[in-house]
Formats: sequence, structure tokens, C-alpha cells
Amino acid sequence: IRDERLINRFDYDGDYGTVLNRFLMQGAMGVPLTVYGTGGQTRAFIHVTDTARCIEIAINNPPNAGERVEIFNQIAETRRVRDVAEMVAKQTGVEANFLPNPRQEAAENDLDVSNKKFCNLGLDPITLDEELFSEVTEVVNKYKHRCDPTKILPASFWNKKRAEECATLDPTSVKVEV
Repeated sequence: IRDERLINRFDYDGDYGTVLNRFLMQGAMGVPLTVYGTGGQTRAFIHVTDTARCIEIAINNPPNAGERVEIFNQIAETRRVRDVAEMVAKQTGVEANFLPNPRQEAAENDLDVSNKKFCNLGLDPITLDEELFSEVTEVVNKYKHRCDPTKILPASFWNKKRAEECATLDPTSVKVEV
């Protein structure tokens, strides 16, 4: 990083942080991973470099005049939350805790998307592997002193029922390994 002021945002909180960022931050801090519900929710992942590459590919391959607009999926891959937790737990040595889900969503779902159109136009996506985890973990370890452990658990709930089911979650109970 040439200029620290240009570093990308890294949201890890239980409400707005991505599951990958949250898990990697928790792992670096020695905090058990917070998997909501069964962890059977499928999420799409894409590296920021691939996002920029997808934009470039789309700009360089516009539809011809009069052609219908094509929809391209900006993803590298999809994974279930519990599988991402297992990958991070294996790398960091922390356990996964399955907690009530603050979101109103199916316990198990499939995300049926494809990046074939982008790949056919030259995208070679960066996928979730130990190398990518290592890259993000370096950033996490460098800035984990800025982390507020009380923000790891969710504070927002999708409805009253979700709030009631999550009432036992205590944000002050998150302890960081020193």
C-alpha cells in the first residue's frame, strides 16, 4: 500500500459487514465465528480486483445497436456461510458458534447464478482460497487494534420475531484474545 489513506473500507460488524470480513476479523482476534442460523445461506463472493475487471469487460463489450441488454453476474463463486466458516476456522484455529439468525431468510437456500458470460469474455476470477484469506488476514491483523468487539454481534433485527429470538445475544460478551 503506497498511501495508507487510500485503504479500502473493511466492515466487519454483525449488521453490515460481509460474512467473510466478519469471520476473518473474528479469527484474527481469537473470537469464535458467528454463524447465523444453520449457516445454510448461500452468498456470492467477488474480489474487488475482479469487480473492476468485470466493469472493464462490460465497457469493452457493449451490445450492438438495437440488441437487448444482457445481464452479467459479477461473482467469482458462491458458498454456504457454514462452509466459509469452516475454511476460516481451519485457517485461524477458532471455533464456529451457531447463533439465532437476526435476518428473516430461509435457513437453507441456493443461489443460482453464473459468471460464465464474464469468463467467456476473459474473466479469470479470484476465488476464496488460503492465498486470498492470507491477503485479507494481513490487513485484519494490521488494523485489529481498531476493532470494537461489541460491534461483532448483530444490533439490528429484521423484525420483532427475529429480535425476540436473538434477545440472549450480549454484545459485551465478546472477548478478544490478547
